[in-house]
Amino acid sequence: MDRFDAMQAFARVVETGSFTKAAQTLHMSRTSVTQLVQQLEARLRVRLLNRTTRKVNVTADGAAYYERVIRVLADIDDAETSLSGASASPRGRLRIDVPSPFARLILIPALPAFHARFPEIQLDMGVSDRMVDLIGENVDCVVRGGELTDQSLMARHVGDLQLGVYAAPDYLARTGQPLHPQELENTQHRIVGFRWARTGKLFPYLMHREGEHLQVQGRYSVAVDDGNAYLAAGLAGLGVLWLPDYMARAHLASGELLPLFGDWHLDPMPMYVAFPPNRHVSAKLRVFIEWVVEIMALQMPVSPRQG
Repeated sequence: MDRFDAMQAFARVVETGSFTKAAQTLHMSRTSVTQLVQQLEARLRVRLLNRTTRKVNVTADGAAYYERVIRVLADIDDAETSLSGASASPRGRLRIDVPSPFARLILIPALPAFHARFPEIQLDMGVSDRMVDLIGENVDCVVRGGELTDQSLMARHVGDLQLGVYAAPDYLARTGQPLHPQELENTQHRIVGFRWARTGKLFPYLMHREGEHLQVQGRYSVAVDDGNAYLAAGLAGLGVLWLPDYMARAHLASGELLPLFGDWHLDPMPMYVAFPPNRHVSAKLRVFIEWVVEIMALQMPVSPRQG
């Protein structure tokens, strides 16, 4: 039995709650993972996991052992990256997931500079606005906008999205330009709905002006769950959009979008890099997070009032 492989297999079963999922993330067979954990239990002479036909639960001894194991695995990773200059030049595969507009407009254009600095890091990038099971899908980190609802995740606040309200000229020519956000609740107007993956509900927008506060829901002809599709629907004249400045900038300059309600403002949307708890922050993940902080400081810095 390779003790390192066995400890890694055990830790991943605890984190995923499944031998099958652990095997998938480790690129091993389920049988191999099962055998490694059994051999580890035989060596330690304790039961680490309770297995039923439906789920796997960690025992009290297993929970205590898991806390020791993840520290050992982290120490091994640190030892390896400290050799042969690896700490100065992190290497390996990093699995990330980012929103589609952020990938297209911010992250991917900046990647040549990242790879020039860290040529040995290989990025496997999921581009989506969906909910990601970081542990079950073996994802190292996600970049997401909005307040995090999963309190089990570790997170780094990396910036704030400044928001505005926009519409295409064709849309305004048909409906007339609304002068007050409350008009968007009228039957003649439509918004483009954005359906958040984590709730399945449309996102209501809170708007403020000199002590006046209101929540705008609006009616939609189409609702989507992807940022690029949301923008495309607005450009097609399907309704009013609430957009981060970085998504609206080029379309404002070209005249494809016009701003609405200039004397109103919306609270900035926080951006986070989130990663699993009890998972060692490797050198490659650490430098990626710091790089995201750098580009966010240039593109959309943290609002002073949010710290």
